[in-house]
Amino acid sequence: MKKIGKHIPGLIVMLVVLATAVVFVGMLLNMKVIPTKFIAVISLVMLILVLIVGALVWNADKKIRFVLGVLIAAILGAAFILGSMYVYQTHSALADISGVNTEVTEVGIYVRADDSADSIAATADYVYGVLTDLDRENSDKAIQEVDSEAGKSVKVQEFAGLTELVDGLLNGQTGAIVLNSAYLSVIEEMDGYSDVSSRIRELTVKKVETTIEPQQTEQKSEDSADKGTVYTIFISGIDSRSGLVAKSRSDSNIVATVNTDTHQVLLVSTPRDYFVPLSISGGQKDKLTHAGIYGINVCMDTLGMLYNEDINYYFRINFAGFEQLIDALGGITVYSDYEFDSKNEVGYHFNQGENQMNGEQALIFSRERYSFQEGDRQRGKNQMAVIKGVINKALSPELLKNYSSVLSSIQGCFETNISYEEIAGILQKQLNNGGDWNIVSYSVNGTGDTQKPYSMSQKAYVMIPDESTVQKAEEMMKKVRDGETVSQEEADADASAAAATDTDTQSAAAETTDTAAQNATDTQAADSGAAQ
Repeated sequence: MKKIGKHIPGLIVMLVVLATAVVFVGMLLNMKVIPTKFIAVISLVMLILVLIVGALVWNADKKIRFVLGVLIAAILGAAFILGSMYVYQTHSALADISGVNTEVTEVGIYVRADDSADSIAATADYVYGVLTDLDRENSDKAIQEVDSEAGKSVKVQEFAGLTELVDGLLNGQTGAIVLNSAYLSVIEEMDGYSDVSSRIRELTVKKVETTIEPQQTEQKSEDSADKGTVYTIFISGIDSRSGLVAKSRSDSNIVATVNTDTHQVLLVSTPRDYFVPLSISGGQKDKLTHAGIYGINVCMDTLGMLYNEDINYYFRINFAGFEQLIDALGGITVYSDYEFDSKNEVGYHFNQGENQMNGEQALIFSRERYSFQEGDRQRGKNQMAVIKGVINKALSPELLKNYSSVLSSIQGCFETNISYEEIAGILQKQLNNGGDWNIVSYSVNGTGDTQKPYSMSQKAYVMIPDESTVQKAEEMMKKVRDGETVSQEEADADASAAAATDTDTQSAAAETTDTAAQNATDTQAADSGAAQ
């Protein structure tokens, strides 16, 4: 009995360490990121360590060996528990940002600024203005909620355009209007409506949730089976405090073509003012940025039409939240094409070439456009440079220094409809095969003009696409899909031609929708056009 008793403490210690090891391995398997061969090696090493502990603590009478074994067991147990916590954090963070298939439209109920109504019930007898066609489905859903709160069916009057809708409220034709909140910034761009936010008051907001329809992924043919696994992803950059799921204009529109076998990434930026048909506009052209008002599917389909490409995935970035991620990474290195001082925020200077940036500096760098002759086109390039800086830092060993804070920061900063399983598969493939990634960026170009967009009631500054740059983007996308190499030198080959076109763009930007401003100086008109 005494013989058995001296083994019991050691057996308990060994079983506790073994249990923590089993939990750790089980969580690694459940995460699906670590390749099986690595897990097998990790399991073997852990088993050997557990057996060593068992050998040391097996006989409690041998005090020195037993104490040494207990100390090693404590260290191993703590390491396995800490490892399990990191694995859980990783799994949770990836699960939270992946597989997102819902969107929220924030539909506001607005009254005049001097209206005393303080609730929907107080507006039960009002006539409600709605847009005839634009975003009508969401307006109707919001009206249904209004009816429910008012206890009756409210009267509805239709208006053909945004300015007509606002005018109807301001001149008393209606007592309230229903308007997708994302339209407010669009209205403020129009001549005579820059102060609209001070003339109307948001009574309440109805959050209408819709399902993002799954996109059909193009099946790979036998002929293309050796070209690698390719993802074509719409990267939407917004600066929103309303959360990533809320529909809003997209400030950055990037199509990423990713070949996971050749480790090629092509980032193609499209200026927000690009004048193109939206997928829901019946052929009418609009600013690309307005596609975001109608949902992520409209953005993907519209860019798919532009580049003759099936875009099946999206990755949405909140640039305001991006700041936290960059700080968590310990800062990033970003390449700037120019030396400049920010005109958005005083006191920020950037050098031509590589710049070490914290989150705040990177955010200001990615927002700037007024310092460049190329304006919004250069801003798109800068945003891609920031994304490249984040990718490079995240793929470096330095990530491990701040791993926990990085995981915390990505929640609320990113979301994607790529499933967790697909993301885990990509990461597992990277760990299996290793290798650096070749990240190339390119921006299409255009010429400034004044046209009436589909989503607006009057003319505004737009950018007419330069079809030669669109075609070049298509060609490079195809190369990446086909497993061919694309270099940054190839992407930059038309830089001089683009610069010449940009000069034309800036001249055209001088045209403005303000009738009075058309009689002002050319410089004043250029500033007005750029502001739009």
